[in-house]
Amino acid sequence: MRHDISILARLKDKFGVDVNTDTPKIPYRETIQNSAEGQGKYKKQTGGRGQYGDVWLRLEPLPRGGRDTLEFVDAIVGGVVPSKFIPAAEKGIRGAMEEGAIAGYQVVDMKVTLYDGSFHAVDSSEMAFKIAASMGFKKVFKDCGPIILEPIYDVEITVPEEYMGDVMGDISGRRGKIQGMDSEGKFQIIKAKVPLAELHTYAIQLRSMTSGRGFFRMKLSHYDPVPHEVQAKLVANYEARKEEGAL
Repeated sequence: MRHDISILARLKDKFGVDVNTDTPKIPYRETIQNSAEGQGKYKKQTGGRGQYGDVWLRLEPLPRGGRDTLEFVDAIVGGVVPSKFIPAAEKGIRGAMEEGAIAGYQVVDMKVTLYDGSFHAVDSSEMAFKIAASMGFKKVFKDCGPIILEPIYDVEITVPEEYMGDVMGDISGRRGKIQGMDSEGKFQIIKAKVPLAELHTYAIQLRSMTSGRGFFRMKLSHYDPVPHEVQAKLVANYEARKEEGAL
């Protein structure tokens, strides 16, 4: 960290450049483990025409990492929700998925079935059904065992043999899992899977541990659930930002 501060100070002194630094944003995702169903209802009466939308949704998990983030099923029968309002309901669900339901991250791997509802001949509108579906999705989502997923990266670290123990210990301390090792002359190649959230200062740390002789490369492997304590913190931070009006 001192190395970073020194570089920033030199940029300021030599070029008159002020640099703001921030922790990189991690592309977490939200999903569910269980199925549940429930109602989303939006009813608003003003001086003139009101607003009325009513949907019943069933949420189910899909296999992780599928091609589509949402499988939407229209199971309405008997016109209890007019067909002209179905696309608006789906749009409301997709919008809610983009916003996130528990921590503000995109929701993935979902099957949502619209299977019941009701409408008002005068007050129902596309907007009312969009809002009702969004409200219903967020409410039912919380009953489905929601979890937050984090990106896990394949990391390949090349270091002189004498630093191998320190580097492997550091990887373990970053919640990484060693996958194997190879040799390349006097160098060792350590292969591991590491959460992206633990890698934002890794280049600096690796240089420090190996006297500048180690290097690494990385690529996305998959998404895994975050530990319980990490999820609790992400959810709490999201709720705090909402209370402060920052969202």
